[in-house]
Amino acid sequence: MKEECLICKAPLVYLESDVPMECEICHKRENSKTRCVNGHYVCSDCHTRGLDSIIGLCLKESSKNPIAIIEKMMAMPFCHMHGPEHHVMVGAALLTAYKNAGGSVDLPAALIEMMHRGKSVPGGACGFWGACGAGISSGMFISIISKSTPLANEPFALSHRMTAKSLGLIGEIGGPRCCKRDSFLSILAAIDFVKDHFGIEMEKPEVICHYSAQNNQCIGKRCPFSRANH
Repeated sequence: MKEECLICKAPLVYLESDVPMECEICHKRENSKTRCVNGHYVCSDCHTRGLDSIIGLCLKESSKNPIAIIEKMMAMPFCHMHGPEHHVMVGAALLTAYKNAGGSVDLPAALIEMMHRGKSVPGGACGFWGACGAGISSGMFISIISKSTPLANEPFALSHRMTAKSLGLIGEIGGPRCCKRDSFLSILAAIDFVKDHFGIEMEKPEVICHYSAQNNQCIGKRCPFSRANH
């Protein structure tokens, strides 16, 4: 069985409404819509355990290519095929590449802020909120580098426009969810956006997916990153 439940590898099911769950790892009890067909539930904190290791990776990184940076994160032991870790990783990869390309940002502080913000977006937001966490992460990235607040003018507008651009691309492809596909779409959208609005040019590579064998819901040729399309 390809990766699904972190406990037994069985497929996940998504419920219509929240029900009380107990995490199989830390035994924390909370409400959730997500469990596997065998009843196992893993909370977001346990699902993303080890995520903070990306800060060290980013601070040592010299690449201007955010796709290459996030793929290094995706190869780390904490990262799964799908999961809320991507809600942090997209923004962190963009912050790192932006800094390396000449962007003005206090990277250590920005990465910590990205960690706090990204972890607040729960798994399943793509289906339940109508807003994929990877796309939201690109907007968080713009918000951080532009120092946006709810009272800001242009930074407020730019961060919303960034999120909208990413979510628009994700919506054009459609479902079911793929955290890798949505992360790549959001990063590629942000590369163009930053060049146009901030004058900073990050590297923009061709992306070819090598994760499809791990994804039970892979959409094949409908994905712009499918090997069949290159």
